[in-house]
Formats: sequence, C-alpha cells, structure tokens
Amino acid sequence: MKFKSLALAAALASSPLYAANYVIDTAGAHASVNFKISHLGYSYVLGRFNTFAGEFSYDAEAPQDSSISLTIDTTSLDSNHAERDKHLRSDDFLSVENYPEASFVSTSFEDLGDNKAKLVGDLTLRGVTKSIEIDVTKVGEGTDPWGGYRVGFEGTTALALKDYGIDYNLGPAAEMVYMDLHIEGVRQ
Repeated sequence: MKFKSLALAAALASSPLYAANYVIDTAGAHASVNFKISHLGYSYVLGRFNTFAGEFSYDAEAPQDSSISLTIDTTSLDSNHAERDKHLRSDDFLSVENYPEASFVSTSFEDLGDNKAKLVGDLTLRGVTKSIEIDVTKVGEGTDPWGGYRVGFEGTTALALKDYGIDYNLGPAAEMVYMDLHIEGVRQ
C-alpha cells in the first residue's frame, strides 16, 4: 500500500498541476483513427483502425502542458474490402505480424489561438519512430448528460509511406497517406 501511495504521489508530481486527465472514449465509439490514400490519382481509398486506446491530459488555462499517448492495433485496419485489407496488413505495407501495434506519444502542444493548435510527437509505425506534426482543432468541451465531463479534438496529418519503410509502388499519387483523428475524452 505504501508503494502505491508513493507511486501515485510521484505521478501527480510529474503531471501539470491543473491539467485534467482524460481517457479516449473508444467504448462509446466517440473517437476514430481514419486514413485516406489516393487511388491512381482518380479517387481515394478510405479506411480506419477499429481498435485503439489512449489517454491525454488537457487544461484550457495551460494548453501548452497538454499531452497524449495513443496505441493503435494495426491488425484492426478496415478499408471495407477484405482482400485489400489482407494486402495492407501484409509485409508490403503494415507488416502486422511483425508490428501489431503503432503508437503516438506527444512531445509538445502549441496553442495557436481560436481553438487551433500544433501537436508534435513521436509516431512509431513498422518499428520506425519519426517525429510528426498534427494540426489540431478543439471541437468543444463540457458536462455530458450523464454527469461526466468531456473534451473533443480533431486533427490531421500526412505521412510519407517511405518514411516508415513502405516502398510498395502505388504510383506517385499514392506516396502520402492522410490521417484524420477524432478524439473525445472522458475526464477521470
């Protein structure tokens, strides 16, 4: 019991003083991690990851102290086409047998005003870790109908496939994958 109290005290001491901690609401399906990639320059293939989890810390009075960590089950990729999903999970793309998870851990959060921000962090995908930037918009926050408190954000970023060791030739129009993130957190 003493160890748990010391661990809790250490965790609280290392957290921003007024920031609230949130769990991403995946159970209620109020969050999503989506992607799109050009198909031959004529249209887009859309997809998502059905299974992910994470948490974040946020205080509207000190947004620069915000942080987030997210883990994505890459085997849960879903582009609404079974054969394509099998190929995207293969070694040509995500290599899910070798890398069943991707993760993102923030390193900074810059408030740009007007509910806009720049989130920077380390994305690990296929065993490669790169710093990425996510353009963030705060959607809203407040008390929910069940007496809880929620805050929601959306973000976008673009990833070069080659940066993560994906060199399958889909043509020049498909060298980038565009990610859309919708995160709603429940305050703990």
